[in-house]
Amino acid sequence: MKKFILFDHDGVLVDTEFWYFRSAERALAEAGFTLDKDQYLRDMALGAGSWVQARAAGIDDLTLTRVREARNGYYQEYLRTEAIEIDRVVDTLAELSRFARMAIVTTSKRADFDIIHEKRQIRQFMDFVLVREDYELAKPNPEPYLAGLKRFGASTQETLVVEDSARGLASAVAAGIDCAVVHNEFTKADDFSRATYRIDSLSELKEILLMES
Repeated sequence: MKKFILFDHDGVLVDTEFWYFRSAERALAEAGFTLDKDQYLRDMALGAGSWVQARAAGIDDLTLTRVREARNGYYQEYLRTEAIEIDRVVDTLAELSRFARMAIVTTSKRADFDIIHEKRQIRQFMDFVLVREDYELAKPNPEPYLAGLKRFGASTQETLVVEDSARGLASAVAAGIDCAVVHNEFTKADDFSRATYRIDSLSELKEILLMES
């Protein structure tokens, strides 16, 4: 039976994936570089980050340092001003909390995560949160989800990961944990062939938990 759920964050609990891309796109445009969205998604799926294209085009590290600082500022601006809610997330988490213990395992930096959750009600349902500063190797490495298992004291068989990206799915698979991939318009072209489940919304997780019981 699945007794524990490890949620990815961006694109699963809040709709932030596009705005992270948009902030990088905007910052790079100011440096004279056009970020290709499709290649960006392919790079991110491999855990390669936002700057692969720019480096390949010869943009130097000093410029990229300025671009990164600008990207971080734009992203936090978007987090504070754009509509990043996903419908019925809080209601669904309240329902799921009757059946499983839950936590968040995210590549978000702590500063960004805290901005997102200043006025939201998501964290109350979570036993803990692991942000980027809480582990050494990021997804698609299995370390983040293995750290989540250890924190819960849970087995892989008892646990379900919920993801929206190929990078996150690869992390869950490498950790040996079943993964439900929820639809996200921004990452819909990723390869999710190794997912245990494909769902359109988080409300479908209750059925998976009951099916597994």
